[in-house]
Amino acid sequence: MAGVGANTFTIDFDDAGLNDLLDQLGDDAAKALRPAAQAAAQVLYDRVKLNVSALGKVTGNLNSSIYQAFSPENSEDGRRARYNVSWNAKKAPHGHLVEYGYMQRYRYYQDNQGQVRPMVRPGMEGKK
Repeated sequence: MAGVGANTFTIDFDDAGLNDLLDQLGDDAAKALRPAAQAAAQVLYDRVKLNVSALGKVTGNLNSSIYQAFSPENSEDGRRARYNVSWNAKKAPHGHLVEYGYMQRYRYYQDNQGQVRPMVRPGMEGKK
């Protein structure tokens, strides 16, 4: 699929039956849509806060920068409600390092020729 990143996935499904059911439920479903979306966002928000608190606290900037916000431009009354859960990059510019990883995959060592190399298999330093 052109233009799709390695960390992306796509799900295709026929939502005609779901749309018919929502039309039958009428105003009750439309009224419940935004509170249901917010409840789902709250679960994610709470888990993110828990994960960040498990990292330990240095300044607390990352923890205090996490937010959830309703996105009216990506929502449609009675049909779709979107909430964004993320961090404020101005308050915690290092958030992307935590989100996408900052740990080195391998330990490194300096070989006999002075070159720094990854230790792919511990115990194999300097062996060829």
